[in-house]
Amino acid sequence: MSTTAVLRSEWIKIRSVRSVAGSLMAVFLATLAVTVLAFATVGQAEADDPGTDLVFGAFYALNFGQIAAISFGATALSSEYLNGALRVSLAAVPRRNLFYAAKMTLVGVLALVVGLATSFTAFLVGQMFMGEYAIGLGEPGALRAAFGGGMYLALMALFAAGLTALLRSAVAVLSLLIPFILIVSFVVGDVASGAAKYLPDRAGQLVLHQHPEGSPGPWAGLAVTAAWAAAALFAGWWAIRRRDA
Repeated sequence: MSTTAVLRSEWIKIRSVRSVAGSLMAVFLATLAVTVLAFATVGQAEADDPGTDLVFGAFYALNFGQIAAISFGATALSSEYLNGALRVSLAAVPRRNLFYAAKMTLVGVLALVVGLATSFTAFLVGQMFMGEYAIGLGEPGALRAAFGGGMYLALMALFAAGLTALLRSAVAVLSLLIPFILIVSFVVGDVASGAAKYLPDRAGQLVLHQHPEGSPGPWAGLAVTAAWAAAALFAGWWAIRRRDA
């Protein structure tokens, strides 16, 4: 099969499997819903604190969107391990490198497109509730954070997808990553704040801060997350290449 044909077949899979398409839509919908609820209730009260980072606060809801992004990456790969679907896929596309590259490319592109739409929409909608505290994309660091937020969501989706290819289970990946991001990362941050900056979620979210302190910087932090995602993708590629379907 040609590369175009493989990409088209992977797009059909993502579009037709409810759990995969639903988790992709949830990235946008969950983030937007949390944005409206949070900013409509406590947005201005939080902004009244003189030490508040208004840019970082504008992307608060991405903490929930990243859970959906991780779910999208995990379910996009785990669907191949249900009912022998991977054997059928590899029978149609015997070139495993092409199969893996096409699937990961589509996961990354879709996550990036939805991530950017989510990041910009969440920022603009949230500011509608901020009154005198509202900021625009012209605020220092805001445009960088909006682009970086979308890229961060895409990298987390790819990170989850690579781990799922390695572990062959979305349940296993979600059981590891979600508690890690919601609990372990904060515990490590309290114990060793310097090392915590190089965890995939903490590093990537530096791009959302208006004036991140210390190193790595905002783009360097996103590069750290990209390195974690690349390592997971490589491990997944190795698993696809070496293991039986």
